[in-house]
Amino acid sequence: MPSSSHTVTVPGSRRPPTLPTLLALLTLPGALLAQGRTPQPLWEVGGVAFGVSQQAYPGADQQVQRALALPYVIYRGRYLRADSETAGLRALKTPRYELDIGVAGSFGSSSSRIEARRGMPSLGTLVEFGPRLKVNLGGTPASGRWRLDVPLRGVFDLSDSAEHRGMSFEPRLSFDRRTAAGWRYSVGLGALIADRRLADTFYTVSPAQATATRGAYEAKSGLVAWRASAFLSTDLTRDLTAFGFLRVDSVAGAANRDSPLVRRTTGASAGLGLSYTWLRSASPAVD
Repeated sequence: MPSSSHTVTVPGSRRPPTLPTLLALLTLPGALLAQGRTPQPLWEVGGVAFGVSQQAYPGADQQVQRALALPYVIYRGRYLRADSETAGLRALKTPRYELDIGVAGSFGSSSSRIEARRGMPSLGTLVEFGPRLKVNLGGTPASGRWRLDVPLRGVFDLSDSAEHRGMSFEPRLSFDRRTAAGWRYSVGLGALIADRRLADTFYTVSPAQATATRGAYEAKSGLVAWRASAFLSTDLTRDLTAFGFLRVDSVAGAANRDSPLVRRTTGASAGLGLSYTWLRSASPAVD
């Protein structure tokens, strides 16, 4: 993996995260495109480029744009996994259940660019680490598969010396299918639930941060947002894949719906990109 001296500047973050950090944050997005191919190789090396328009945080009324081009490495071993499913260790796998320990994350946004948070600390680049239980609910590759994911992860701010920001719980029900024509799509519905410490990061306004248009507010633990998502991809050639994704967040009924930082009930994040596989192993993956 590249050393920490290799950096990529990310608009909206307070300082450029390292390339290894970006790979972990993105959970190797190029690997999303390889799912459904049979057989999958043990490892792949390639690159991915994409543009994203992302809601700054659940409840924000402003978008943050990203444009990135990154290398990726996929490894599908029996225990060590670095693919679209996780970047970490797979502790258990049966036909119905799988338990892994891995990472996920999201990019931050500068408060100087977000009107609702102006004068407040920026939202840093957050990485989540912890266990996830996956439950196979049935189906076949031809007709599609249903799955329930139940992750519980600690959240750490890489823009602030990996300061612990709290815990997140994000159960998600998803349906995944690859068509005979080669299109792969997935849809999902889930909820993001945060403890008090993580909710503070997004929604607390201290008395010192209050203004004439932004009252003081103390965040509560509980539901942060409902989430609906969709992903679509197709192979243009054996090595080149196009993809697009959409996620809609709603803070309807959320624990901190009354925070002055919440200015919109529903917001969307969307993106388009290309993935290119440069090298792949002749050995098959360990399922």
